[in-house]
Amino acid sequence: MASLTMSAMAVKPTVATPLASKKSAFAGRGVAAVAPKTATGGRASLQVLAASQKEMRDRISSVNSTKKITEAMKLVAAAKVRRAQDAVINARPFSESLVKVLFAINTRLAGEDVDVPLCDVRPVKTVLLLVCTGDRGLCGGFNNFIIKKAEERVAELKTQGVAAKLVTIGKKGSVYFKRRKDQYDLVKTFDMGQAPKTEEAQAIADEVYSEFVGEEVDKVELVYSRFVSLINSDPSIQTLLPLSKEGEICDVNGTCVDAQNDIIFSLTTEDGKFAVKGEPVETEVAGFEGVMQFEQDPNQILDALLPLYMNSQILRALQESLASELAARMNAMSNASDNAKDLSKRLTLEYNRKRQAKITAEIIELVAGASAA
Repeated sequence: MASLTMSAMAVKPTVATPLASKKSAFAGRGVAAVAPKTATGGRASLQVLAASQKEMRDRISSVNSTKKITEAMKLVAAAKVRRAQDAVINARPFSESLVKVLFAINTRLAGEDVDVPLCDVRPVKTVLLLVCTGDRGLCGGFNNFIIKKAEERVAELKTQGVAAKLVTIGKKGSVYFKRRKDQYDLVKTFDMGQAPKTEEAQAIADEVYSEFVGEEVDKVELVYSRFVSLINSDPSIQTLLPLSKEGEICDVNGTCVDAQNDIIFSLTTEDGKFAVKGEPVETEVAGFEGVMQFEQDPNQILDALLPLYMNSQILRALQESLASELAARMNAMSNASDNAKDLSKRLTLEYNRKRQAKITAEIIELVAGASAA
C-alpha cells in the first residue's frame, strides 16, 4: 500500500514532512505524499507523488476504515467517562460523613495530648510519591503530563536535599520508571485497572502506611490528574500524609483541595453535532450531632478513622485519574477522527483531479487521432 506522511491516527493535527519513499506493494515503485507548510504555518493542499489510482483508492478506503474505528473508540470512552464520574459522585457521601466525624472528634479532643501515627509531623528527609498514570495509551499527552510532573517534583526535592521514593499506579508509569531504575528509587508498582475498587485502594494504602509509620519516609504526596471537565484535566500534587485530624487535605502549596461541588459532564447533541453539558451536583449528607461520648480511647478511634479516610482519598484519586484518562482518550479519538476525515477529503479531491486529468488526456488523444486520420 502506498505510504502517506499524514497519519489519520495522529492525536493532534500536524504538518507532514516528506518521507523517504517506500516500495509500493502494488507497483514496486516509490510513493510519497507531501503537505507543505503555508505562510501561516497551516497545511496547504495535499500533494501525492507517483501514486496510481488503485493505490489512492486503497488508501482512501484505509483512512475511512480508520475513521470508523476511532469514532467507535470515542463513543466507548465517552460512555466509560460517565460511569467513572458516577463512581466519584457515589463515593462523596461516605467521604463527607467521615470528614464530619473527624472534625467533631478533633473538636472534642481539643487541648488533649493525642498521639496518632498518621498525623505525625516530623522533619522531611524522604518523600514518597504516588504516581497515577493509565494502563493504556491512545489518550493524547495524559500519561506524559503526569510522568513529567513527577519528574519535576523529584528534581525539585533533590535541589532541596530531600530524597524521593516512587510508587507507581498504572502500567505506563511503571514501565517508564522501571527503565530508569538508575535514576529513580522505585519501591513498588500497581495496575490502575478499568474500575478502581476499595480492595485496590486498600493494597496501595497498606504499602503507604507501612512506609510512613515505619519512618522509611516522612511525607507522602499523590501525583495524579484531577478531573476538571471532558476537555480539561489538571495534573496535581496533593499531600496525603501526614493527615490533619480534621480530615483536611491540602496540596504542596498549602491550598486545600475543595471537592464540595462535583460536576457531571454529559454528551449531548446540538445542531447534529456532539456537545458537552455540565451540571453541578451537590451531595446530600445527613447531619451529624456534635454531642458524643467515647466508649474507647480517643487514640484508638482516630487510629481507626484516619486510615479509613486515607483509603477513601486514594480511591477518589484513582477514580478521578481514570476519568481524566478516559476523557483524554475521547478527545484523542475525536481529533483522530477529524484528521482522518480531513485526510480522506483531501485524498478524494486529489484522486478525482488525477482521474479527470487522465480522462481529459485520453479524450485529447482520441481527438488528435481522429484529426490525423
